[in-house]
Amino acid sequence: MSRLRGIAIDLQPLRDSRSFRLLWIGQTVSLLGSSITMVAVPYQLFQLTHSTLMLGLLGLCSLAPLLVAPLVGGAIADAVDRRRLIIVMELALMATAVLFALNAALPHPQVWALFVLQTVATSFAGLGWPAMRSAIPRIVGPDQIAAASALQGLSGNFSRVAGPALGGALIAAIGVTPTYVIDAVSFGAVLLAALALPAILPLHGSERASLASIAEGFRFVRSQKPVLGIFLLDTNAMIFGMPRALFPAIALHRLGGDAAMLGLLYAAPYAGALAATLFSGWLNRVRRQGVGVMLSASAWGAAVVVFGFSESLWPALVALAFAGAADMVSAVLRMVMVIDVTPDAMRGRVAGIEFMQVASAPALGDVEAGVLASATSVRFSVVSGGLACIAGSLVISLLLPALLRYDASEARAARRAREAEGATA
Repeated sequence: MSRLRGIAIDLQPLRDSRSFRLLWIGQTVSLLGSSITMVAVPYQLFQLTHSTLMLGLLGLCSLAPLLVAPLVGGAIADAVDRRRLIIVMELALMATAVLFALNAALPHPQVWALFVLQTVATSFAGLGWPAMRSAIPRIVGPDQIAAASALQGLSGNFSRVAGPALGGALIAAIGVTPTYVIDAVSFGAVLLAALALPAILPLHGSERASLASIAEGFRFVRSQKPVLGIFLLDTNAMIFGMPRALFPAIALHRLGGDAAMLGLLYAAPYAGALAATLFSGWLNRVRRQGVGVMLSASAWGAAVVVFGFSESLWPALVALAFAGAADMVSAVLRMVMVIDVTPDAMRGRVAGIEFMQVASAPALGDVEAGVLASATSVRFSVVSGGLACIAGSLVISLLLPALLRYDASEARAARRAREAEGATA
């Protein structure tokens, strides 16, 4: 029993912090609605166009805002009340979901509107995420970062498991318009949670949002080789090993399924991540976190290769679930590394850079997968991407040896010293 407690997910942040508990519940509900829409948009687009190239271009339309909005949002988050920024962005996302529903309700839904609204929604999400991410160290204990990250992973993975599966079923049963409406309503939960939070004001030493402050964030990341390494590892994995854009073609053509099967493909990686999250307690004790991220990225690539060769539903789902479990381990270790290395006055900007990387790389991956599949075949696009993911992970690790030498205990000791110095300043 004691061994099980040692590996089971740590619930202490939920017990100790009312603010974290409220935000966690609100995010869970909101992410559930957003995950439903994650299925609805590409499904509606594919039904309207029957084009894998258009699916890839849908990812491209998200790329520009993902390259800019998180950087701006991170600089703003370091300069204003992070709680207020969260509230404004969630209201904007709710309005965008309503517009998706209105377009779907038209007798002839407009394809261009899907691209425009996807761009707008991505922009608001990019502006708001750094505030959400950088708020966590302010509302949980300094030794609960890994546990809080795992709990956020639990929330996100549950939502993304239940959301796509539920989204596929809802689309098949009631259509895309009511599905978008459900997403709009779900934003109310995180809005209520944010309204109940205390103000999260900038600490002493925070800068006004500006191009110079954004540039300082990039200089900081570049100077921290382990952080730069984990960002590059994840970017490589998402660009070459992310076949998400091809899920509609794989489900509807190769596997001979329908919208419900498509929902299962979207849900499978998050199901694996959810299972891994439930047994994430051991991640608190990982010292060589850079090595862990490198191995997790390579495991993701290997699972994508297996998925590419799958000819039936269940092997495909198992491979995607394994990939999701590897990504969850990587995500928790990456968040802890970033927070341990980054001072609070810089966390919004670094979170913005991280979100830009985490969110824009899959968009590039959608484009890469869709274009390559159109030029060759769906299988070649998936399998070659998985192999490139593995090769890239090895090359990055060799080029940045500081990544493999990173020691979590030394980084945490430095963070505690930095925070103690700031408290006495």
